Amino acid sequence: MAAEQFQQLHAYLDSQIIGQHQLTRNLLIALLADGHLLVEGPPGLAKTRAINALATGIDADFHRVQFTPDLLPADLTGTDIYRPETGEFVFQQGPLFHNLMLADEINRAPAKVQSALLEAMAERQITVGSKTYPLPGLFLVMATQNPLEQEGTYPLPEAQLDRFLMHVEIDYPGAETELDILKLTRGEALRHAPVTPARLSQADIFKAREEVLELHMAPELETYLVQLVIATREPSAIDDELQSWIEFGVSPRATIAMDRCARAHAWLAGRDFVGPDDIQAVMHNVLRHRIILTYQAEAQGITTNQVLDRILQLVAVP
Repeated sequence: MAAEQFQQLHAYLDSQIIGQHQLTRNLLIALLADGHLLVEGPPGLAKTRAINALATGIDADFHRVQFTPDLLPADLTGTDIYRPETGEFVFQQGPLFHNLMLADEINRAPAKVQSALLEAMAERQITVGSKTYPLPGLFLVMATQNPLEQEGTYPLPEAQLDRFLMHVEIDYPGAETELDILKLTRGEALRHAPVTPARLSQADIFKAREEVLELHMAPELETYLVQLVIATREPSAIDDELQSWIEFGVSPRATIAMDRCARAHAWLAGRDFVGPDDIQAVMHNVLRHRIILTYQAEAQGITTNQVLDRILQLVAVP
């Protein structure tokens, strides 16, 4: 039953965010794997629309924050407000207390703001003064980055990038898809309301997460997954060229993330087991932001995607 509801939700998202099937699927994978999403792509590709549509399809509240250089940590976490009528300070919750949050252009905010978001993403809590406040059980951050502009930005440190479950890259749609987008927006301008599926309750989402964790993964596949991770840390064991490309490999957090995402990918496909294709399908999104390339690789124009393609070629599939 839960799988059918998620399939209906996926179809609804694809009908609202045309031409970005990878983005909508990875949004649902992040929801099922209880992680956060970093989306990188040019402006105007429906990133905000995607998470807004997700909030429409599930029983969750949504808030968008535009990150700017003058943003303060309290603008995310909230702050203590003095009430003169009672003579007491009362905590006013910030945007982080919503279930779904869009951190738009996250790299435009300074490090102090990014660190406040880091605690929320990693610990599922925020600290204001001497008090710590838990965040909702259903909590997903989708952060965006614009690759076209680098002026006035604060690159995310590796420690914070590692807190994102996946880093998804999106690009412009094709000509036919662009025509479908025109038809959709024209219909919305004429106030043709889309057919929305029944909203998924948070209990349904938590149940689906349990089903994802219970999916069967053969021991050989678990070994294959770990070998892909180890290849980023010990590239010299499989290829000299790969060794010249990788400065630092990925942490055990990446292993856990790839396991969760592969299971969610298989579950969304309607299977009760994980196959090699599921691991390979999520590998790039899970690992691309965690690998640090050498100066030599960057000078040669080698990308992280090329490094991951090479690892998939060299590590044997069981």
